[in-house]
Amino acid sequence: MALSASQFGSNFLWGVATSAPQNEGAIFTDGKQASIWDSFSKKILSTADGTSTQTTPLFYYRFRDDILLAKALGFKVFRISIAWSRLFPEGTGRANKAGVQFYHHLIDAILQMDMIPMVTLYHWDLPLALEKQGGWTSYKMPRWFQKYTQFCATEYGHKVPYWLVLNEPMGFTSLGYMLGKHAPGKTGTAHFFPAVHNALLCQSLGIEILQQHTSGAQIGTTFSMSDVHAFTDDMLDVAAVKRADAWLNKLFLEPLLGKGLPLDDGGVFMEKLATHNKTWKYTNAYQAKPDFVGIQYYFPLTVKHSAFIPHINVLAVGAKKRGRPATQLGWEIYPQGLQKVVKTVWKHGSVKNIWITENGACFKDTLTKNGINDAERIAYFESHLQVMLKLKQEGVKISGYVAWTLTDNFEWAFGIKARFGLVHVDFNSLQRTIKESGYWWRKFLTS
Repeated sequence: MALSASQFGSNFLWGVATSAPQNEGAIFTDGKQASIWDSFSKKILSTADGTSTQTTPLFYYRFRDDILLAKALGFKVFRISIAWSRLFPEGTGRANKAGVQFYHHLIDAILQMDMIPMVTLYHWDLPLALEKQGGWTSYKMPRWFQKYTQFCATEYGHKVPYWLVLNEPMGFTSLGYMLGKHAPGKTGTAHFFPAVHNALLCQSLGIEILQQHTSGAQIGTTFSMSDVHAFTDDMLDVAAVKRADAWLNKLFLEPLLGKGLPLDDGGVFMEKLATHNKTWKYTNAYQAKPDFVGIQYYFPLTVKHSAFIPHINVLAVGAKKRGRPATQLGWEIYPQGLQKVVKTVWKHGSVKNIWITENGACFKDTLTKNGINDAERIAYFESHLQVMLKLKQEGVKISGYVAWTLTDNFEWAFGIKARFGLVHVDFNSLQRTIKESGYWWRKFLTS
């Protein structure tokens, strides 16, 4: 029997995701000011192909067409994010009326298509004005985030049934404030430790504010997770798995669920984080009760111990080196990993519900007169949906799945050459072309 959406139940919701910094463009239009990614991506060597947030599908002007595309492909949920600096150009103070109205128009357009808006509050694009005051490292950050969240909840809460607070907090804190590979490009523990602390506070604060200021909405947040394996059976490699799992998968989830930091698994570096942030004082502040947890899964990780990697002494061993199938970015294709991370989250017991809020793959797409035959992407989706169906059959409560992403876009440090879209974008003409994977989704969702 061919895989079809009906096997997941009539109440299961299928969606597709976008984000403001990756899709909107128009970075200085109608009162918007720079975000950290608008600034960072302009720096030499910050992206693999030299492109920046100025090179996007221009969703700001074409959102109605893209919503129609998503509708035509059969999706019910349309995930967007709000650009903080479009609402508040200086991060705080008076709201920008044009920016406020844009998101009203966007949300209304989704609703008019009989689709469901899912809104992410923070998708990595902090206003540059706030970064100049310390950004995620500043003690003011929770106060800034509180005011921003309250405004969004009051302004749009009556229209939006699904909210996500932070997109992949481990991603933007580690890559942006520890390794310097993402915006704002800061490095070292002096930036990383306070950024983690403030993100932990803001994810719980955001959940509580949205629950207080919306009626009947489902409030969650998202975590990028990887199933972690040891490269060898050596005791040092096995210990490296525990540390990698603690940092990648547990650091933001377990404090949210009231379990505190994963000190038993995270090694000495986790203890230093706890000491620096005096986390025993903040255990209750880190905790909240989300209506669902969003899991974003792309690939597993195989790791080994390395004395040369500072702090956590963990080195990832690439898929190609181990002869494993991989995407264009070298990310291993391992759908069974989705099963393992979802089960781990579900076994916490206090998780009421799970959404897969991102899942997708980058491959080299070739546009021909016959379109784009991206069979590898279709196989990727199909294999991961098979795993998700098995999870549902085993009793795990998964209410929805959101594919990444609708159109090719600006893919962070990879630039525009890393294409994840179901719809191809010519970044010169902005012409949209549905890939075979898009047509596969249409058949899957409507059969």
